[in-house]
Amino acid sequence: MANLIVSKQADLLDRMAVNQPKQASGGTRLFRMTSWKQSFASSCLLRFSIFLLLSLPDAEGKAIWTAHLNITFQVGNRVISKLGETGVFGNHSPLEKVAGVVVLPEGWNQNACKPMTNFSRPALTESWLALIERGGCTFTHKIKVAAQKGANGVIIYNYPGTGNKVFPMSHQGTGNVVAVMIGNLKGMELFHLIQKRVHVTIVIEVGRRHIPWLNHHIMSLFTFMAAAVSCFFLYCARRARMPSAATRRRRQIKADVKKAIGKLELRVLKEGDKEVDVNGDSCVVCFDMYKPKDTVRILTCKHLFHKACIDPWLLARRTCPMCKCDILKV
Repeated sequence: MANLIVSKQADLLDRMAVNQPKQASGGTRLFRMTSWKQSFASSCLLRFSIFLLLSLPDAEGKAIWTAHLNITFQVGNRVISKLGETGVFGNHSPLEKVAGVVVLPEGWNQNACKPMTNFSRPALTESWLALIERGGCTFTHKIKVAAQKGANGVIIYNYPGTGNKVFPMSHQGTGNVVAVMIGNLKGMELFHLIQKRVHVTIVIEVGRRHIPWLNHHIMSLFTFMAAAVSCFFLYCARRARMPSAATRRRRQIKADVKKAIGKLELRVLKEGDKEVDVNGDSCVVCFDMYKPKDTVRILTCKHLFHKACIDPWLLARRTCPMCKCDILKV
């Protein structure tokens, strides 16, 4: 069933066919990775919910019946048979076994939309199946044209470029004619064989029954829940990118400390200053003696230190190493 596509747009397409032809730290990388995963998950959930909205089953919840096609043809002295679950019965088709020689519409146009379309069936053929290309008119019209010419069943192959994708056709008012859709690739394979005058027979048998796995109301509820979860993930991903109140406060304090440090007095020591005396004090941060031409910073509490020592200290602690005076509170 990988190739079966149940789409609400299918009937609409056929009605339209009538009128057509900086390097981050490890913590930062982990944060970004987490945010990316959340965004990816929310994006997938959002797409999934949109898919569910577009693929809700009909209120009637009609079952889908697959069709087994037993294809037989002769190449040289060999008789080749192929059996596969390659199609689906139409919504209004009787679920019956039917067999016959596969016949094409006469002329270059294979969509059998003209009421006067004839089919090039072999002589003395009692049971035959019409192989018709999708497009140009409705399924109902195609099937009626073939039935009026005596077809026991109709096989319609999908548009070019659709591979082997199929769906249950809608064709009200076609009576007891068995109607099956097959993929474009399989249809073109049969078309080319018949064009080469290969005698192709097909036995169509009823395959398996598939029921939409959820009814309309449960599917609607599930879709709503998927959309809600998507919104929740999007909200979480957005919040993860926004700094918390504590982070914003730390950033503000750091900016205030830098500003306060910039306002503190600076001095360049020279010969004769008491700080460079042999018996003078040393910097309590690095424990080196003060020397001429050293740049020192004087705090508001009048303690001084090497500028290169005290600035990183204040950025990390913002207090004097000696008296614990807070430079933001003075």
